Amino acid sequence: MPRKFLQAAALAALTATPALAAQDAITLGMVLEPPNLDPTGGAAAAIDEVVYANIFEGLTRIAPDGSVIPGLASGWDAEDGGKAYLFHLRPGVTFHDGTAFDAQDVIFSLDRARAPDSTNAQKTLFEGIDKVEAVDPQTVRVTLKAPDGGFPYKMAWGDAVMVDQDSIADIATHPVGTGPFRFGEWAQGDHITLVANDAYWGEKPALTSATFRFIPDPSAAFAAMMAGDLDAFPIYPAPETLAQLQADPRFKVLVGTTEGETILAMNHKNPALADVKVREAIAHALNRKEIIDGAMFGYGTPIGTHFAPHNPDYTDLTELSQFDPERSRALLAEAGVKDLTLRLALPPTPYARRGGEIVAAELRAVGIQTQITNMEWAQWLEQVFKNADYDLTIISHVEPMDIGIYGRKGYYFNYSNPAFNDMMTQLDAATDPAQRSALLKQAQEIIARDYANAFIFQLPKIGVAKAEIQGLWENAPMPANDLSQVRWGE
Repeated sequence: MPRKFLQAAALAALTATPALAAQDAITLGMVLEPPNLDPTGGAAAAIDEVVYANIFEGLTRIAPDGSVIPGLASGWDAEDGGKAYLFHLRPGVTFHDGTAFDAQDVIFSLDRARAPDSTNAQKTLFEGIDKVEAVDPQTVRVTLKAPDGGFPYKMAWGDAVMVDQDSIADIATHPVGTGPFRFGEWAQGDHITLVANDAYWGEKPALTSATFRFIPDPSAAFAAMMAGDLDAFPIYPAPETLAQLQADPRFKVLVGTTEGETILAMNHKNPALADVKVREAIAHALNRKEIIDGAMFGYGTPIGTHFAPHNPDYTDLTELSQFDPERSRALLAEAGVKDLTLRLALPPTPYARRGGEIVAAELRAVGIQTQITNMEWAQWLEQVFKNADYDLTIISHVEPMDIGIYGRKGYYFNYSNPAFNDMMTQLDAATDPAQRSALLKQAQEIIARDYANAFIFQLPKIGVAKAEIQGLWENAPMPANDLSQVRWGE
């Protein structure tokens, strides 16, 4: 379909009356605007919230229940004890520009992701790959440097989606994938519109278009829902208004969980934070209930390590960093720390801004001063995440099963623990589920007892939608707004 026609269709959807649009179009709210639309070249979760399972697809994908299911590969076989994987590609798949998807695109996508000059935010997902080769146009063998029982899971991340060689130069602003929706338009600062892909290889979506509107202010988000300007806000930023929305028959409230570990991250390059006693003191200074009540109006699950409580391998270690300000003061005295002032960088998300004020007050109560800097998202990504120019920051890490970041050299925590790194090496080589579970539990305990960061709460997924809308994810096993099953009911 010509691009000009697609853009016209997108614009028509935007200008249609609510009565006409309600049957096959949807308008969703988002707090943050993505910095670009390339999930293989950016760390912002907002990218995946628009494009994952909508525009782009991977060899495998994450289902709503968090399981790994077939994507562009209809199936796969583990070979040589998990040291190689044979992926069987679906026939008849095309990119949105009409070019066929085959084994060469898999080779291109994975080689690009693991290239020395790759800007992929999760480059470690691909470090274990030795070579990618085509057995035939519909079959790809990925040979690894060592067995990896979790490789199909890694291929389900947004960072591992398949990309189009012919349009790769414009992927950041005009993405071309294989998914059920095509890119329509991007009005910077206002909205992104997707339109249905009539040539989709799988089940056709019920929606003909979807518009993501960017509304960072919680009060504005509430006003937009009440006015009917939005049909849904999948990650709703104003939990203080939920009681009012729940009492309104026009809406339904969906409360689930996410993969988002909300932490007070610490930069171990700061000499004070390199001392485990200081890190432990900070952890004991935080009152999780007070932060959850103040930042999230009671929604959220306390955590004591970097792992999702809904995961079957989770270990409850909250007792290790329970609220104990007297213990904090004693630890700071043992460390010989006086008059400590730390820079606290806060991204624009409401949980960070609201939580930051509470954290600053709790730290002040044990003798640690903070200098708060409120940052826009692009500034946070550049200064904190990329350049590690900060002391403390509050952030939710929403990538699934991402405990491995604590073994990543050069990651913005600047955390290093040989015992943890060894655990990750063993985990990569393990294919037995029981062995993997035991290793994950040990890894959780290592970072909890080392107070690698201060672990606060698991970010809930609080969604609000018009009562007739069906198919939105209740939980978020992946930062995504998968629209493939979304439809209007009666």
